[in-house]
Amino acid sequence: MINKKKTTSQKKATGKPQATKEKITSAAPATAKNLAKRETEVLADEEAVLGREEETSLREEVVDLREEVVDKREKVLRTHKKTSKARITLSKQLRDANEQLILATIHAQIMTEAAEQTVAIMTHMAEHDFLTGLPNRALLTDRLAQAIALAQRHGKKVALMYLDIDNFKHINDSLGHAIGDLLLQSVAQRLLGCVRLSDTVSRQGGDEFVVMLPEAEDVLDASYTAKKLITAVAKPHLVADHQLHVTLSIGISLYPDDGKDVETVFRNADIAMYQAKKSGRNNYKLFTPEMNVRAVARQSIEQALHRALKESEFVLHYQPKVNLESGAITGAEALIRWQRTAHRLVAPTQFVSIAEECGLIQSIGRWVLREACRQAQVWLQAGLDLEQIAVNVSPLEFHGKDFLAGIRKTLEDTGLDPHRLELELTESGMMQDMEQTMAILHALKELGVQIAVDDFGTGYSSLSYLHRFPIDTLKIDQSFVQDCDGEPIVSAVIAMGTSLKQRIVAEGIETKKQLAFLQSQHCAEGQGFYFSRPVAAEEFATMLAGRH
Repeated sequence: MINKKKTTSQKKATGKPQATKEKITSAAPATAKNLAKRETEVLADEEAVLGREEETSLREEVVDLREEVVDKREKVLRTHKKTSKARITLSKQLRDANEQLILATIHAQIMTEAAEQTVAIMTHMAEHDFLTGLPNRALLTDRLAQAIALAQRHGKKVALMYLDIDNFKHINDSLGHAIGDLLLQSVAQRLLGCVRLSDTVSRQGGDEFVVMLPEAEDVLDASYTAKKLITAVAKPHLVADHQLHVTLSIGISLYPDDGKDVETVFRNADIAMYQAKKSGRNNYKLFTPEMNVRAVARQSIEQALHRALKESEFVLHYQPKVNLESGAITGAEALIRWQRTAHRLVAPTQFVSIAEECGLIQSIGRWVLREACRQAQVWLQAGLDLEQIAVNVSPLEFHGKDFLAGIRKTLEDTGLDPHRLELELTESGMMQDMEQTMAILHALKELGVQIAVDDFGTGYSSLSYLHRFPIDTLKIDQSFVQDCDGEPIVSAVIAMGTSLKQRIVAEGIETKKQLAFLQSQHCAEGQGFYFSRPVAAEEFATMLAGRH
C-alpha cells in the first residue's frame, strides 16, 4: 500500500508516472522507438489521408471531367440533333424548292407554248379572212410584193385578178346575210379549186376576191384562169336548201405591163373589174390605159359632186304628167340637174351612178326631196293646182338609215300634204329585203304618201309581190311605149293595173301615134317629150297656169 501511495505521489508531482531509475534507463530507447513508430504511423496516416484526399480530389476531378465530357457530349448531341433537324429541314426546303422550280418550269413552258399558240392564232387572224379562211388584203399585199421581186429577177410577169360577185346584194337582201355568208364560202372553195398551190386566192371583203398568179408567162395565162373561174362560179350553189346562181365580173392587170408596184397593179385590176361590170357582167376585162383615163375622170366627177352639194350647184327641172284624155296637167316629176357652169346642165345619167358608188346619193336624195316638196308648196300657195309632185328614190336611199324619219321631217318642215307626194321606186329596188320593203311601204301609206313603181316591166318582180305591195301607180317603161313590138306588153300592163285598181302612167310618149295607141288602150296618164321636156320651176309654173 505504501508503495502505491509513493507512486501516486510521484505521478502527481511530475504529471507522469514515476519509475525507478533502472526502469527509466532501460525504457528510454523503447519509448523513442515507439515515438518514431508513432510518428511514422502518424506520417503514414497523414500521407494516407493526403493520398486519400488526393485520390478523392482526383476522383472529383475525374468526376468533373466526366461531367464536362457528358456535357460536351450532350451539347454535341444537341448540336447534332439540331444539325440533323437543320439538314432535314434544309433537305425538305431544297426538295420543296426543287419541286416548285420544276412546277414553275413546267408552268413557264405551258405559258410559253400558250403564248406562242396565241401569237400564232392572232397572226393568222390578222392575215386571214375570218369567214372564208382565205388570206386577206394585208397578206396578199405582202405576197404580191414578193412575187413582183421574184418576177423582176427572173424576167416573169405577175397577174392580178380582181373579182366581184354580180348582184350579190340581192342574195343578202332577199335571203339574209347568213345565206349570203354560206354562198361566199362556197364561192371561195370554187375559186381555190381553179388555181395552183403557188397561186393566192384572197378575200378583200364583202363580195370581192382577188386571185394572184405569180410568174405568169403572159396575158393568156390570166385570161385562161379567168374563164375557168367564171365557169366554175356560174354553176349552181346548193346553200341551205337553196339553189343559187351567181356570176363574176373580173378585172385583170399585169406586172410590169400595167404597173410597176403593188398599189398600181391593184388599182388597175380594180378599174378593169368595173369595166367588166359596165360591159354586162359575167365576163372579164384586161386593163388598158384608156380605162385609167376614165377612172381619173370618174374620180374628178366624185370630187366635183362633193363640191356641188356643198355649194348648191344642183337644180330641179319638172316634167308634167298629163291626163291623156283632157290634156290637163295632173302632176309633175322632179328631175335633178347639175349646173356645172352657167350654160351647162349635166343630166343625172352622167353622175347618179357615181353618187351611189361614192355614198353621196343619200345626201343628194334628201336635197331633191326637200326642194321638190318646198316648190310644190310654193305653187299651191300661189293658187296653182298641182295634184302630185313625184320624186325618184334610189334603192340606197330607200333602204338607208332614217329614210322614214327624213320623209316625215321634210313634210313637216315644208307643210306639204303627204297625199300630194308620190315616191317613185324601181322594181329591183323594191325587191331587195322584202320584209324591210313591206314595212317601209306600209309606213309610208300610213303617212298618206303615194307609191309608184317606176320603169315597170324592166325588173323581175312577180305578180304575187305586186299584189301584196301597197302600190298606187304603175309607170310603163318608155322602152315598151316607143317599141311597136312592145304593144302587147303595154296592153297587158294596162289591163293588169286596171284590175288591181292602180293608176297607169306611160313614160316616154314622143309621137302622136304612141299617144293614140295609149288612148285606145284607155291608159289614163302619160308623160314625155310629146307634151314637154323637163323645164325649170318658173317655166313649169307658167305651163301649169295655162293648162288648167
